[in-house]
Amino acid sequence: MSHSFSQLFYLKGKHFEKDVKVPIYLRLTVNGKRSELSISRKVDPEKWSARTGKMRGTNLEANELNSYLDAVRNKINKIHARLVDEDRPFNSSDIKNLYVGKGEKIKMLVQLFGEHNQQMEKLVGIEFALGTWKRYHTTKSHISEYLQSEYRKKDIPVRDVDLKFIKGFEYFLKVTKACNHNSALKYVNNFKKIVRIAVANDWLTKDPFYNYKVQFKTVEREFLSKEELQRLIDKYIDGERLGIVRDMFVLCCFTGLAYVDVKTLKPEEIHQNEDGSFYIKSKRSKTDTGFTIPLLPTAVAIIEKYKAHPKVVNKDCVIPVLSNQKSNAYLKEIADRCDIKKNLTTHLARHTFATTVTLTNGVPIETVGKMLGHKNLRTTQHYAKIIDSKVEEDMAILRGKLAEMKVKKF
Repeated sequence: MSHSFSQLFYLKGKHFEKDVKVPIYLRLTVNGKRSELSISRKVDPEKWSARTGKMRGTNLEANELNSYLDAVRNKINKIHARLVDEDRPFNSSDIKNLYVGKGEKIKMLVQLFGEHNQQMEKLVGIEFALGTWKRYHTTKSHISEYLQSEYRKKDIPVRDVDLKFIKGFEYFLKVTKACNHNSALKYVNNFKKIVRIAVANDWLTKDPFYNYKVQFKTVEREFLSKEELQRLIDKYIDGERLGIVRDMFVLCCFTGLAYVDVKTLKPEEIHQNEDGSFYIKSKRSKTDTGFTIPLLPTAVAIIEKYKAHPKVVNKDCVIPVLSNQKSNAYLKEIADRCDIKKNLTTHLARHTFATTVTLTNGVPIETVGKMLGHKNLRTTQHYAKIIDSKVEEDMAILRGKLAEMKVKKF
């Protein structure tokens, strides 16, 4: 790692009065960027040589001052040599800080990201969901790859992160990592948290995200229609694994549970009302937000079906669930068998609950949000879509209510 480096003693300020001394400063320049510091000495401008950076003469005063200047110069050279030997990035401010005793270790970006992720991992299940930690872990890997690809470095000082770096990272995610627009911005947002930590600790003088605007694109979320859902329920599925995956998916369609929540659902989280109906009372693994979901007959029937399963008997779960990866793979096979052209995933069941099962049947969006465990209505609106048939039904009801009104001819 090569650097241009120079140091220069100079006088700061000029006095024209006789015998009035002015302070001597040292200018350090690394790769064209300067820092300056006072060396706590003064000299008569008439006796100073700007060419040599020393006091003219051989008297006692000149010899003492010039010896001191040589000592300062030698100390600076040793600091510079040490930094070069350590092959660590530095600038003129680092040399200055080390000289004046502020030699705090340079905070490096990937190192800081790693420290953050280590702390987050210890808080998984307490403050963070496992999936959240995994996303930050992936973001750190993307940052490391970006540094290696674009900068040929394993790490950089966090203070070197600027708007150009951020936009370059976004471009890298979209082009090199083939992330779609929204996925790329989610990784950038995770990176933003690390930068904000650096700003809060004064490792960065200003926030490089200040002029960076995040604009997510609206995504049309798929869901099963009433006919497709019924076809899935009625289809005879041979094979235990495919049957379990289909039943788990249908259970999610009628409860709105996310994959991780149905996987961790315990028998003690299912309660019975005085009228004999059942409901789930639990917390979302992702946000730790509590939710209550009254169980519809189809959901109750699926839970009853697996009551005798060994894992359920041992109270490990309410329904045996395969891994998310295997479940999604089997769902594609199930979709083919049911002649469903949509890309079935465990999360599509949650969309189906929000749209086809609840909103289409008149359940208020506020109630749907509560059952989904959302903290605000905007999140629910991303899941739920009012389909055309529901609009037509609602307007038919309105027409009936307004039928008695006289219509004026215009």
